Amino acid sequence: MGKIRFGIIGGGWRAEFYLRIAAALPERFEVARMLVRREEKGAALTAQWGIRTVSSMEQFVRERDYSFAVVSVSRESCPDYIAELASRGIPVLAETPPAKDLQSLVQLFEAVGAEAKVQVAEQYLYQPMHAARIAVAHSGKLGSVSHVQVSAAHGYHGISLIRRLLGVRYEDAVIRGERFTAPLMAGPGRGGPPQEESFRDSVQDMATLRFGGRTALYDFAGDQYFSWVRKNRVLVRGDRGEIADEELRYLVDYRTPVSMEMRRVETGHNGNLEGYYHQGILAGSEWVYRNPFIPARLTDDEIAIATSLANMARYAEGGPSFYSLAEASQDHYLSLMMAQAVETGETVRTTPQIWSERE
Repeated sequence: MGKIRFGIIGGGWRAEFYLRIAAALPERFEVARMLVRREEKGAALTAQWGIRTVSSMEQFVRERDYSFAVVSVSRESCPDYIAELASRGIPVLAETPPAKDLQSLVQLFEAVGAEAKVQVAEQYLYQPMHAARIAVAHSGKLGSVSHVQVSAAHGYHGISLIRRLLGVRYEDAVIRGERFTAPLMAGPGRGGPPQEESFRDSVQDMATLRFGGRTALYDFAGDQYFSWVRKNRVLVRGDRGEIADEELRYLVDYRTPVSMEMRRVETGHNGNLEGYYHQGILAGSEWVYRNPFIPARLTDDEIAIATSLANMARYAEGGPSFYSLAEASQDHYLSLMMAQAVETGETVRTTPQIWSERE
């Protein structure tokens, strides 16, 4: 595959991830143009990144020189841009979630249908350690996976990991939830490290989800994204083994247990001169994940987003779906129902939606 040229709609914090990826891998990715409504913001992006910016949709689609468009705007605005681009036959990679609420999700799916070339940039599935866990869960080593616990991402991101690890598609769920609040010393945020000691309330949401015989525990506090002291946790259980964070244990046969670490391999340490980058994940002697973007110096999140970009380029050329509008809608629908269960304390039962009927 040649260089991947794409356009971006939006100029916020999330859009800059795509700019950093293109700057780190200029031989693989190129941002053809960006649609930024505020001209002063566009001028600032042009000055910083050297990217052509425009301020109207007509300018963005005129003389189209990209294979697809990334829509990185608010969840309130996202459906309008997806529908507009789909109506013009332009493949879309939308940021998460693709719409604000259930009504908006249904309206969007009715507007563009299952035939429109729309995928969603759910990055957590492609972060190296999560991708390695998913690969092992689907490899058969754990046997039939029936239970997962995910404390690694909020809402629809956490749900996407739960569904993939369990192998759930659009099955109905029974959801129960609860919320806890406790004090926590404030840590860093998007703006950097804390400047003084302070405490704030840490809000933790927990929920159980039952998909027939398969079950999941969702457990997350928003502080985990930046906190220096709150650790992410993932448990995947099958009838022959389990993954507990980075430890893999399974039975080769009824008398032969195997235990090993799922180990990150990074170069550039302890005198290594290969450069500084993530190489992959080893389980024993087996690579369960290899970074496809060596030798770029990318964070896990940037590796995951770059993976979505590469997948989208293949999809735009007729390749397979990798995270469809239907899947994204289902994950956000489940997260909305989970939030309802947490906030009300009542048991919530999901029902089939329009996208599950069309898949």
